[in-house]
Amino acid sequence: MSQRLPLPMDTPAPPEPPAPPAPPPPLAEPLTAEQIAALRERIVAVLHTCFDPEIPVNIYELGLIYDIAVAPTGAVQIRMTLTSPACPVAGTLPPDVQRKIAGLPQVTSAQVDVVWDPPWDKGRMSEAAKLQLGIDD
Repeated sequence: MSQRLPLPMDTPAPPEPPAPPAPPPPLAEPLTAEQIAALRERIVAVLHTCFDPEIPVNIYELGLIYDIAVAPTGAVQIRMTLTSPACPVAGTLPPDVQRKIAGLPQVTSAQVDVVWDPPWDKGRMSEAAKLQLGIDD
């Protein structure tokens, strides 16, 4: 007696991949100027938790954040740079910043754009960052 070869229908189908998370619902009402200011402060606090692993100072104090725009809809756009175009975290740091910002309440979308103009230099660093890194003016 010969054995039957397995047929594709004999093998269970792989499970369906999970659905992507749903985007946050739009805000019922536009943010007020006070809410936008408070959200911007929370964004800055989150940016203080983002570090270039080669430099023990957060990206906000390093002067890598050029602009934070918060729309009344809750959409956030950040313009940032890196210490150099060859920065080893160029592929991971901006998405990490975007993920952290997108997780804040009242943020309906987050976009991080890496820009190179003007180029970053040590003069963009806060006094606290310069002191921490031992840099004199």
